[in-house]
Amino acid sequence: MEEDDDVESQASSDSLELDQREEKWIQHYSNSHRILLVGDGDFSFSVSLANAFGSATNMVATSLDSQETLARNYTNGIKNVMELEELGGLVLLGIDATKMSDHFFLRTQRFDRIIYNFPHVGFQYSESSNFQIESNKRLLKGFFKNAKVILQDNGEIHVTHKIGGIYDKWNVVKKAEKNGLIQKGRVPFSKADYPGYCNKRAHGWFPDGEFHIGACSTFIFGVKEACSRIRNTT
Repeated sequence: MEEDDDVESQASSDSLELDQREEKWIQHYSNSHRILLVGDGDFSFSVSLANAFGSATNMVATSLDSQETLARNYTNGIKNVMELEELGGLVLLGIDATKMSDHFFLRTQRFDRIIYNFPHVGFQYSESSNFQIESNKRLLKGFFKNAKVILQDNGEIHVTHKIGGIYDKWNVVKKAEKNGLIQKGRVPFSKADYPGYCNKRAHGWFPDGEFHIGACSTFIFGVKEACSRIRNTT
């Protein structure tokens, strides 16, 4: 929840600090990556990465929520934001995943990893309703379109999503491909790999509750043209 006039100076100092740190990893993510987290609920996934790195200076964590909504919906929302900021991270609220490349700061950045865990528009209809599925597909389309703009040429977009049944109807891979991306991989997702992460409902009468994850995967995408160039030079 930084003031607008602090954003540019913090980004510059972050780059200097990044060069001086020992590389640390948690699963697919390193403190050498410039990481953007999208729609992170109570920001507990961001905090999990930051704690593994010992710093959040390479991270920008975002949410569609306002500060008021964050405080109302999540017991640990404000606490997690404060922890991220104390570790040097940048937190931006009110960020729409389908419009984020127009944001005054984000549009000037290029990220090595863009992470969106369990994208969902909220329950306008039942989960199996065609209207609900189409709404979620539009969310994915808008996210991919925007994420591609602010991704490094050799960067990756990671979308963690439930698999099987109605969730396959979201056509995650096809939506990515229609926006100039290519699938580079797909790996099983385990919440246990990220200590402290709480997957929040975010919507409905109990937004602070955790939903049942079940079978899910992290889909990994890159920009199609950039992947082709890399292949041609190796």
